[in-house]
Amino acid sequence: MNDVDALKAEIKKLSAKATQAKMDLHDLSEELPVNWCSILSVAQKAHVAFSELESKRQNLQALDKA
Repeated sequence: MNDVDALKAEIKKLSAKATQAKMDLHDLSEELPVNWCSILSVAQKAHVAFSELESKRQNLQALDKA
């Protein structure tokens, strides 16, 4: 497997992780004010997941240009 294929596979996994984090945040928002104290941790997980995904997408874009 070459670098591009490996990166695409990683992006697919990170995309699933980011989608789950988004759903967790959405579910939490619907349940408020229950579990309000977990807002920061759930939001942080979503932020990290999307940050990682965006970084890998930029890496893939850079490889495609090369």
